[in-house]
Amino acid sequence: MQSTVTINGLDVALPSDPRVSLLDFLREHLHLTGTKKGCDQGACGACTVLVDGEKRILSCLALAVQYQGRAITSVEGLAEQGALHPLQQAFIEHDGFQCGYCTPGQICSAVGMAAELRRGVPSYVTGDLASDTIEFSNDEVRERMSGNLCRCGAYNGIVAAVTEVNAGQPSQRAQEEA
Repeated sequence: MQSTVTINGLDVALPSDPRVSLLDFLREHLHLTGTKKGCDQGACGACTVLVDGEKRILSCLALAVQYQGRAITSVEGLAEQGALHPLQQAFIEHDGFQCGYCTPGQICSAVGMAAELRRGVPSYVTGDLASDTIEFSNDEVRERMSGNLCRCGAYNGIVAAVTEVNAGQPSQRAQEEA
């Protein structure tokens, strides 16, 4: 029986070679070239994808076989029914990219970051760790997105796009308290 992983909603067979990285599996085996190979060392974030819809990982540091039976979402899987994901649209509207190379990783990371905030996961700059809510501030966005590098320096547009889409969304802890 062949092992499978769900990629962007479709079940696919995992590679027979257990040494294939998730990044190479996406790009070379499945021809999903939206996920970029930047440093291939986990330092730039260009290869960021989502596991089970909300946990962000660096696909260059992950083996494809590690995700047997799990769901992986790449930037190609974010759009629904031909419509861009709200973050994809916001990146366009706020000029959150220049060359665009880091953009897929930035967008996947921002989706994962928003899920962390909703779950009430604090960051280094979170002021009150005992609070029911985490303030969605530019400092929080910058800190949480710091693992994704943009060599063009489009950070202001990236922060504006992420903030527009996610500001005002309460954390899960705050919703449970209400």
